[in-house]
Amino acid sequence: MQSDAIVNAILSFIIPGVGQAINGYKKKGIIMFVIALIMGILVYYFHIRIIGNIVTILYSLYAAYDAYSTY
Repeated sequence: MQSDAIVNAILSFIIPGVGQAINGYKKKGIIMFVIALIMGILVYYFHIRIIGNIVTILYSLYAAYDAYSTY
């Protein structure tokens, strides 16, 4: 059980929303994935390198924490 929560957290850190979808929160997972996708496009399009990457990493950490805590 504990290892499944950790795996879901790691998956959600790599691709935000995947861990939530595996946990059964498919709508939340899709929303988190779309937000991460939009953030990635904005960072790439507007060349917001350092700040954008920090915000993206923080969002991935939040997604991992959320996937772990909702298991």
